[in-house]
Amino acid sequence: MLLVTGGAGFIGSNLVAALNDSGSSDVAVCDLLGHEGKWRNLAKRQLADIVPPAELPAWLNGRLLDGIIHLGAISETTATDGDLVIETNFRLSMRLLDWCTVHATPFIYASSAATYGDGAQGFTDDPQLSALKALRPMNLYGWSKHLFDLAVAERAVRGERLPPQWAGLKFFNVFGPNEYHKGAMMSVLAKRFDDVKAGRKVQLFKSHRDGIADGDQRRDFIYVDDAVRVMMWLLATPSVSGLFNVGTGKARSFKDLILAAYAALGTRPNIEYVEMPAPIRDSYQYFTQSDVDRLRRAGYNGGFTALEDSVGSYVRDFLDRADRFR
Repeated sequence: MLLVTGGAGFIGSNLVAALNDSGSSDVAVCDLLGHEGKWRNLAKRQLADIVPPAELPAWLNGRLLDGIIHLGAISETTATDGDLVIETNFRLSMRLLDWCTVHATPFIYASSAATYGDGAQGFTDDPQLSALKALRPMNLYGWSKHLFDLAVAERAVRGERLPPQWAGLKFFNVFGPNEYHKGAMMSVLAKRFDDVKAGRKVQLFKSHRDGIADGDQRRDFIYVDDAVRVMMWLLATPSVSGLFNVGTGKARSFKDLILAAYAALGTRPNIEYVEMPAPIRDSYQYFTQSDVDRLRRAGYNGGFTALEDSVGSYVRDFLDRADRFR
């Protein structure tokens, strides 16, 4: 049995789908379904159990697992409840790490590109403690993920016991089906698709930096299918451990993202640029781009889908259909 925490969420439910498609139905999900239709992310899946997070310690007691993929977190970059975020994102992760260490169980967990802060130190997934300690996340979410990366890296450096396989994945800007419950944290494409489809103006932020055009703020957009392939490869390659970026290695603009949606529908672009809200201007990232050399050197050769192709798949197979769920 595999346990996927956050398995009803965006990336988690896509991983559960891939596990089912590969013939694995002995999958347990730890998550809260709530009242916002999040259950639909799992409506087409076969599961062994759905475990509320509060019951997870008792559920794990005396159990044997083939692996834990820990994707559950408070992922809102605007979160402000420090105690809740640290308890959920850091302390729970530490407890799961310890459990996997004691029970010799592979442990794959989600870190985040938010750990890189404003990018002043670059976006290289250097696992050395000195490199990690130089990073300055810009928000509470990024800091909580960074704390856990540091804790795991320190154990590795000191030669302390760790799970037989451990891997931290610094996901960049993942987008794709089943992200609809995320509200403000959905990708710009998911938030603006109905406007694209209806021919209404799509609003993107103006730039407040010299030399960067309106809408040319850039991100490393990675389709969720590519992120899932990395995790499936790790599950099939237990000899690989470490901290890895998961992105395409190529930054593209928000304008590129939306233009690709228009192209997928064969409609004429209608974009307007609006002022960026003042509260986020000082902390807004204008550029992220992963360095995926370490992942490739570890043996991953699955490649990454070009933005236009991934947007086309997302639009045709999900966003432009009555049933948008995987």
